[in-house]
Parts: sequence; structure tokens; C-alpha cells
Amino acid sequence: MAKAKAASGKTIIVTQTGSIIGRTKDQEQTLIGLGLNKRHKSRELVDTPMVRGMITKVRHLVEVKE
Repeated sequence: MAKAKAASGKTIIVTQTGSIIGRTKDQEQTLIGLGLNKRHKSRELVDTPMVRGMITKVRHLVEVKE
């Protein structure tokens, strides 16, 4: 991941704010794909269109800081 950070230079911090209990399987898998699995857990991710699409899918469960 260090190479990807160096290439794009821009990262975002994504924090899970909602629980996955009662969510659809695809939303649960999207959060796992983002590296999130518990409330209040944060990850620093490279800002790419793929990551932005995943965030859009679970936007009601996450908070994004740029």
C-alpha cells in the first residue's frame, strides 16, 4: 500500500459509524473490503474511484475525512 500512497499522494480517512447488524450481505462485504468491521474503526485509504464507489455504497455507515 505504500507504493500506492506514493503514486497518488492523496489519502482519505474512513471511519465506520454504523453497525453491520441487519445490513445486506453486499454492504457487509463492502465494509470488509474497506478494511472496516467494527464501529469507530478507522482506515487511511488511497483516494481512488474504486474506493469512492465502495464508500458511496455504504455512505450511511461511514464518515469520510479528506
